[in-house]
Amino acid sequence: MLTSIPWLSSLIFFPLIAALAIPFIPDKDGKQVRWYALGVALADFLLMGYVFWKNYDPQNSAFQLTEQYDWIPQFGLSWSVSVDGVSMPLVLLAGLVTTLSIFAAWQVNHKPRLFYFLMLVLYAAQIGVFVAQDMMLLFIMWELELVPVYLLVSIWGGQRRQYAAMKFLLYTAAASIFILVAALGMAFYGDQITFDIAQLGLKDFPLGLELFLYGGLLLAFGVKLAVFPLHTWLPDAHGEASAPVSMILAGVLLKMGGYGLIRFNLGLLEDAHVYFAPILVILGVVNIVYGGFTSFAQTNMKRRLAYSSVSHMGFVLIGVASFTDLGISGAMLQMLSHGLIAAALFFLAGVTYDRTHTLNLAEMGNIGKVMPTVFALFTMAAMASLALPGMSGFASELAVFVGVSVSDIYSSAFRTVTVFLSAVGLVLTPIYLLSMLRQLFYGADTLLSCELTSDTQGEAQEAVCFGTSCVLPSQARYTDARPREVFIAACFLLPVIAVGLYPKLATQTYDATTVALNSHLRDSYAEIASTKTSSIYAFGQSPTAPLILPQAELATLR
Repeated sequence: MLTSIPWLSSLIFFPLIAALAIPFIPDKDGKQVRWYALGVALADFLLMGYVFWKNYDPQNSAFQLTEQYDWIPQFGLSWSVSVDGVSMPLVLLAGLVTTLSIFAAWQVNHKPRLFYFLMLVLYAAQIGVFVAQDMMLLFIMWELELVPVYLLVSIWGGQRRQYAAMKFLLYTAAASIFILVAALGMAFYGDQITFDIAQLGLKDFPLGLELFLYGGLLLAFGVKLAVFPLHTWLPDAHGEASAPVSMILAGVLLKMGGYGLIRFNLGLLEDAHVYFAPILVILGVVNIVYGGFTSFAQTNMKRRLAYSSVSHMGFVLIGVASFTDLGISGAMLQMLSHGLIAAALFFLAGVTYDRTHTLNLAEMGNIGKVMPTVFALFTMAAMASLALPGMSGFASELAVFVGVSVSDIYSSAFRTVTVFLSAVGLVLTPIYLLSMLRQLFYGADTLLSCELTSDTQGEAQEAVCFGTSCVLPSQARYTDARPREVFIAACFLLPVIAVGLYPKLATQTYDATTVALNSHLRDSYAEIASTKTSSIYAFGQSPTAPLILPQAELATLR
């Protein structure tokens, strides 16, 4: 009986239906509503954990927990949902990040009913995107996700929230048109009209159409993934959004772009991917270097973290285009790892803002003594982001580096330049993150801008200053992290450390699927290479050479 339950549909509709009950909850100050929203989110997260634990087989590369119901059969539309190794980990990531984001929004007192309603709708839409097996259903869920984010930024954001929200909406809504065009093009090609992703994978598209579809989808997913130069909406959205919304933006929504690239560009349009792969590698390198340099130049803490996300998404592009099992596995691990780390960083940025009421790093400094727990948590999250060994970021970025380094598709010169320039980005990461920590918690270069009274001169070394406000630690209003805040940060950092020490905790959930995807991709590459009388840019030294993985490194990572 349990196997006949529509589990995935339940995961989508439970938070959606629960959100509709919020207007009827008796509540005056928002306390009951926030407990209700947290309970719904937590119940849905625990349910998905139970469902995947009992019914998901990580050794099976095929789609699982499949549900399909006719919707509009005349147009080939159906409610079709399922999961595989690419989608299942991202569903869990969305559940964890959104649940903790609702818990982080504990002090929302402006229109709390609407806020938590939108958060639950966003929860349902995210899951819908990752489990949809009908391309039109995915498009609908993709569009549904835009509305809550727009309202959450425009109502509960900063001073320029209207501008940031509108920019986000225009960029992402315009880009999603390409998903609709690609869905219609693939569905109506051939004798059978269908939007089912599995059926679309069986169609034999001509190369010209594949290249056109690939380019359109790359634009659509590139905007969501914040690929240069389609990234400019992200710093504005992060800079103005509240901390809980920034957690979801960085932790989940960016990953929708990477998911789309793997699911459609790599999974359905293999021949076109062979031609576009070098472009993805170049864009990935640009993202890493450009994001690193630009992040270092930011004085706004959240904008610095936003450009850091742009840089880290470059590794996803390189891994997806590596043509190696290890590289694609690294791209998946990078999405999961960055989702946890970025959500933790933006949460802690929000915790700091709650105390300081500023995001300008020039106005911060010397708060490490009065906020030691926040300092410790922020430092751990920053170390994870700069790929400290023992953290998940190190395992994911190492997998991408090794994957592209041993790829037999590209020439040795191309691989050398790619690795070298990517390493430059790695050098920049500790510079802008550690300098942010110094400005925030130490402020060695910050001059006191107020005078201490005579009765505090003896304690001048212990003074904490923000702009023109100086207080002693014993009088500081900058309280340390509360138990709730420590719990939320720990929920992000513990899996980051666990995966860093034992990456197989994450990789075993998707390896079967990514290996199968790469196998099909390399078959397409070999077929195209065999028809070429001369080398093209995507082809390296030996088009027919077998893939040789570094078994020692692979064993270490897994």
